[in-house]
Amino acid sequence: MTTAVRGAVASEWTKFWSVRATWWCLVSGTALMLGYATLSGIAQRYNDEALGANTIALGGGFYLTQFAAIALATLFVTSEYTGGGIRSTLLWTPVRPRVVAAKAAVLLPVLFGFGVVLACAGMALASVVKDGYGLPTSFEGAFTTASGMGGYFALLGLLCTGAGWALRSAAGTLVSVIVLLIPLPLIVASLGLPELVPYFPGIAGLNAMVEAGHPNPITMTPAPYAPWVGLLVCACWTAAALAVGTAVLRRRDA
Repeated sequence: MTTAVRGAVASEWTKFWSVRATWWCLVSGTALMLGYATLSGIAQRYNDEALGANTIALGGGFYLTQFAAIALATLFVTSEYTGGGIRSTLLWTPVRPRVVAAKAAVLLPVLFGFGVVLACAGMALASVVKDGYGLPTSFEGAFTTASGMGGYFALLGLLCTGAGWALRSAAGTLVSVIVLLIPLPLIVASLGLPELVPYFPGIAGLNAMVEAGHPNPITMTPAPYAPWVGLLVCACWTAAALAVGTAVLRRRDA
């Protein structure tokens, strides 16, 4: 790694941790996961539908916590345009693809660790609260959920930065990403193309958290590929978003 690249990453790392929005997103995401795990664990004592702790954590990640990760990654880019800080950023690092890479290098390990820790915390809390009710969780199932959630959150964050560079708007980026993750696959399925649904990033990310051969708890069907392929599908979407975002950043003034 060159001195210029190290300097760009160090600068972005400092900016990332020095704003309150980062901490608010991480704390709120944690609270949402723990709250979901607690309520779902309690519900296992009374519901007929038996769930494992890994399925509960997966649900917390998809229904709630992923939106904290989306907000965190989106604001990391778009807040610079809102406050005018992008001008200083580009003066400090005039090679624009380097700015994109530096922000990605900061987000990738943070969101991966965030996803893994949240999945483990959600599974542990759900296991304690449900107190033997519901289904047991195997080591393989727990590992797949934790590693899959970490990988999914990391790639989802980079996808949001790509959209943020292209759109330069927090509202536009949030709406675009959320539509891509949830409503668009539902629309595609309703049009008679359910075989395409597993190849959208949100559903692919879910499939990365589920053991091979087990049904996805959202679509209720097994994935047509192994968990690691789900992350590969997400990586393809992320690469496309970053390529578009980088191209827009290079062509347009700050």
